[in-house]
Formats: sequence, C-alpha cells, structure tokens
Amino acid sequence: MQMIRGAITVKNNSEKEIFDATEELLIEILKKNEIAKEDVFAIFFTATDDLDKAYPAKKARELGFESIPMMCFQEMKINNSLSKCIRVGLFINLNTGVKHVYLRDAVILRPDLLEGNNE
Repeated sequence: MQMIRGAITVKNNSEKEIFDATEELLIEILKKNEIAKEDVFAIFFTATDDLDKAYPAKKARELGFESIPMMCFQEMKINNSLSKCIRVGLFINLNTGVKHVYLRDAVILRPDLLEGNNE
C-alpha cells in the first residue's frame, strides 16, 4: 500500500472552483503516476476552513470514484498557512514509485516531494 499526495489552491470559495480544482488535481495525479481509477482503493481530502461551498469527494464520485471510500476533513488552522487549499491522499495497492502532485500556489507546500527533487 502506498499513498500519493497532492494539493491545489483555488482563487474563490465556490462549488465550481472547488470541483474544477478537484478534477484537475485527480486527473493530473492519475496521469503522472500512470495509474487507473481502479488502482485507487481510498481517498482522503482536506480543505482549509475558508473552503465551505462543496465537498471534493462529491466531484471525485462524479469522475468515477464512486465505489471506494472517501473522506473529507477540515485542515488544521495554522497561522500564516496557505489559504483556499485542497489536499488529497490517494491510497493505492501498487508497489511502484509515486509522483506527488502540487499545483498552483500549493507548489510551495512540499517542494521536496516534487518531481526532480526526490530522485
């Protein structure tokens, strides 16, 4: 079992932006890791407390992840932390190297995990 990490930010707290960002992030994770939806057995999402218009898991179900467990949590509120941020952990049953995906302003969160920095 492995977990692929990812994060993305949105400009506005709206259902459309949360759903669009969730889709962009999940598709990029699948693409970069060359995995299929069927390789994922659980997904955990967190969102900062300034995002309250939609559940990222709802969009994931619409994208075809309907038969796996998913949970949405509120990220801890820490002073000076990145705002309007959705984080994700995809749990997979493959023993391949994983490529974590950080998009938009979220690239600052874990530069050590970005492709090219951890090889």
